Amino acid sequence: MQIKSQRSVKILLIMASIVIILAGVKAASAIVVPFLLSVFIAMACSPIITWANRYKLPRAVAVILVILIIVVFGLILAGLVGQSMNEFSQNMPKYREQLVEEFSWVIGQLDNFNINVDKEALISYLDPGAAMNMATNLLTSLGGVLTNFLLILLIVVFMLFEAESVPKKIHIALDDPSMKMQQIDKFLLSVKNYLVIKTLVSLGTGLIIGIWLYVLDIDHFLLWAVLAFLFNYIPNIGSFIAAVPAVLLAFVQLGPAAAGFTALGFVVSNTIMGNVVEPRYMGRGLGLSTLVVFLSLIFWGWLLGTVGMLLSVPLTMIVKIALESSPDTRWVALLLASEDDEPEIEETQVENAEG
Repeated sequence: MQIKSQRSVKILLIMASIVIILAGVKAASAIVVPFLLSVFIAMACSPIITWANRYKLPRAVAVILVILIIVVFGLILAGLVGQSMNEFSQNMPKYREQLVEEFSWVIGQLDNFNINVDKEALISYLDPGAAMNMATNLLTSLGGVLTNFLLILLIVVFMLFEAESVPKKIHIALDDPSMKMQQIDKFLLSVKNYLVIKTLVSLGTGLIIGIWLYVLDIDHFLLWAVLAFLFNYIPNIGSFIAAVPAVLLAFVQLGPAAAGFTALGFVVSNTIMGNVVEPRYMGRGLGLSTLVVFLSLIFWGWLLGTVGMLLSVPLTMIVKIALESSPDTRWVALLLASEDDEPEIEETQVENAEG
């Protein structure tokens, strides 16, 4: 009875500690978010540094070149996207009026099929301009994080310089002199591979969307291409969020046919890149179930905002691997795992039990 009581107290203490830590993270999000963003940018860039070192290029030169590329393309892209966002914001009242008119046309078409809808009530409940505002607000919130661009850039530079020594330091800190701690190595490799592959797939998706919208002559096509690139990091619903404002604008600007072709472009590009290209190179992925991926999107979005949504998968992977490292919490990691990853965790449990 006493042992059971001690276990209950231990669980309560752990849960209370988690709540306190999460409250602290949320309160310090202004500091935590730029740091996390820097960590994952550095991890995504580290393969380029490794590739450069293979060709005997000094690490300092490789880091400087990578940073210069990031800065140049970042400034060019920020200028173009900023201009597009300003023009879009100025035209928003006109787009909203046109969208309400088109919305009224749709209601009229429904009346022809004896589907009676109260126009005023429906528009009051479903603000047709809200979806267009949602995407721009998310971009604006992400831009707010990037106001710390210089700070993020400096952290990335220092991390890239010390990237080679970080795994060794982690092993030593966790008393693993043999350098064979598989959980740490697996985590670093998995997250790095995920970020690199996801970045390349997102770039491909944004490029395809941008070209497709340019061909269709949709206003602010560059803005929607950048939105498609960024929101491709958000699992499950990111592509849908990115498609909604572009489809609505096409509906307003060129009519239902253009909106249909715009939606078709998003569906085809995300089907090819997300269901063919990405699985081919990512393989089994990071071993998280689809439900956990979706719930992690909600949780990290609530805790860290837009950046948390973009980084929800690697952050959840960190939690999963941390849970796998302890026999007492490995059952929680099993709940987070996908069906393909379950046998591996069970084998680890058996090996630890035998050991």
